[in-house]
Amino acid sequence: METILTITNLNKIYNKQVHAVKNLSLEIHKGNVYGILGPNGSGKSTTLGIVLNVVNKTSGEYSWFGGTTQTHDALKRVGAIIERPNFYPYMTAKENLELVCKIKGINYSKVAEKLEIVGLTERMDSKFSTFSLGMKQRLAIASALLNDPEILILDEPTNGLDPQGIHQIRDIIRLIASQGTTILLASHLLDEVEKVCTHVLVLRKGEMLYSGTVDGMTNKKGFFELKSGNLETLKSALENHQDIEKIVEANGDGRLLVYLKNNLEAEDLNSYLFQNNIVLQHLVKRKHSLEEQFLELTNNH
Repeated sequence: METILTITNLNKIYNKQVHAVKNLSLEIHKGNVYGILGPNGSGKSTTLGIVLNVVNKTSGEYSWFGGTTQTHDALKRVGAIIERPNFYPYMTAKENLELVCKIKGINYSKVAEKLEIVGLTERMDSKFSTFSLGMKQRLAIASALLNDPEILILDEPTNGLDPQGIHQIRDIIRLIASQGTTILLASHLLDEVEKVCTHVLVLRKGEMLYSGTVDGMTNKKGFFELKSGNLETLKSALENHQDIEKIVEANGDGRLLVYLKNNLEAEDLNSYLFQNNIVLQHLVKRKHSLEEQFLELTNNH
């Protein structure tokens, strides 16, 4: 798996007292969609600013594309939006993107191609000043894609958008990812990360609390919802099972919530109970949501 970005023991201290990034180490691999998740002030934007060469690090190292390229040249292979889009209001979407092409030495043919990806082809001749916030953000993504970057970095891409605007940006991120572009997305919205990312990095006060797949974070053991004609018999059979940690009665509707200490498949649990002469009326295996896992992580540190 090709490594696009490596960060090793990165630190950023502001005014000798605010430790914004603490000894952070991570790797970003080609072809994945990474969500950097954390509350405001967790160090997400500072970390992105450092690797994009707009914030000075205090100590530590980072390298792009396996360290084979100097940062200045490497950033030509990166697309990024880390601030509000900054275009000329009196110019059209097409003219604004052509200006970016001119500055960066990119062929104008890319303009129509990228406007198509973000769904703005029909508005290419409209002035930027007439655009909604969501359209402005989509134009910014088109601009960041003009150089066909190998990785696209987005800092809070849906901030301030209405539900429709959020949905459109998510669809665009999925489309870009499906075309093979690696994406690094900073967000404080758990729902956003769960819906579009393959991997998640959880930061709190500049420290890494979790790094791995979204599935790996949400699938941790999980829990069962069970219901049977005889609740007490069901309960006592479950208490004797080695993989079960605790049993909780759910709000008086006859369901039991069964939490696990080891992974257990629904088929195996059903078979075990059947051998104990218990027939289930209801059996569902649920996984913890990203939100539950995130809160557990950040509250325990």
